[in-house]
Amino acid sequence: MTTTIPGGTLTPADGLTISRMGYGAMQLAGPGVFGPPKDREEALAVLREAVALGVTHIDTSDFYGPTVVNELIKEALHPYPADLRIVTKVGGRRSADGGWFSSLEPADLKVQVQENLLHLGLDVLDVVNLRMDTQGASTDSLAEPFAALAELSEQGMIRHLGLSGVSDAQLTEAQSIAPVVTVQNLYNLANRADDALVERCAAENIAFAAFFPLGGFSPLQSETLTSVAARLEASPQQVALAWLLRRSATTVLIPGTSSVGHLRQNIAAAQLRLPADAVAELDAIGS
Repeated sequence: MTTTIPGGTLTPADGLTISRMGYGAMQLAGPGVFGPPKDREEALAVLREAVALGVTHIDTSDFYGPTVVNELIKEALHPYPADLRIVTKVGGRRSADGGWFSSLEPADLKVQVQENLLHLGLDVLDVVNLRMDTQGASTDSLAEPFAALAELSEQGMIRHLGLSGVSDAQLTEAQSIAPVVTVQNLYNLANRADDALVERCAAENIAFAAFFPLGGFSPLQSETLTSVAARLEASPQQVALAWLLRRSATTVLIPGTSSVGHLRQNIAAAQLRLPADAVAELDAIGS
């Protein structure tokens, strides 16, 4: 097992240290993040390899599958390594046909937390993100659901709280209720709408977890990215991940995959060094 932590570590709160290069487990579920994986043994191997490569930060949710991904994590890794931190999220549910919908009522949030505990085989969750999916200019209040999670934290079910899909204003509102250790928003080379929030998180030592770092359902496509990657003898995906790690001191990555080979390629991006001229070209993609 490796002793190298990919991307180095970040400590956004006492007792919470994570590898900056993490692993997002969403893709371990079936098509549409619904149902069982196509290859169960490969899914289990991916999780074990991520830990073997030094990843100490796994992102998940009980609505991936639903329940499928958390159960895979438990099967592959429980009892968990002492340094592994599992970040999950609540605030959503799945319909019988695989649809997604919000569920932010305090009573159901408690049930969702309990379900995550059960399916992960844990007594307490390291980090729970409240999923709002209203990022951007939204001023919708998150006070009631976030306060409900803060209460569960006080009861000892959750160690740290975070947010997913939120605006700057919503982060401020949440911080008036309880400390926020992570913000998980859509951000990548091409989608730079949250530049100011990335800077704020860096200033306040909040982990900014860029989800869909490679574009997600709309993969990144850029002649500039392809050209830079060719010069550096790396893949465009590795360059895009390396750029994100360099973007700020508190940016953390959670690229997902269901392939061991692809996982290794993603993790290798943490060792890629971008020269100044390449960074300047890449910066211009999102301008």
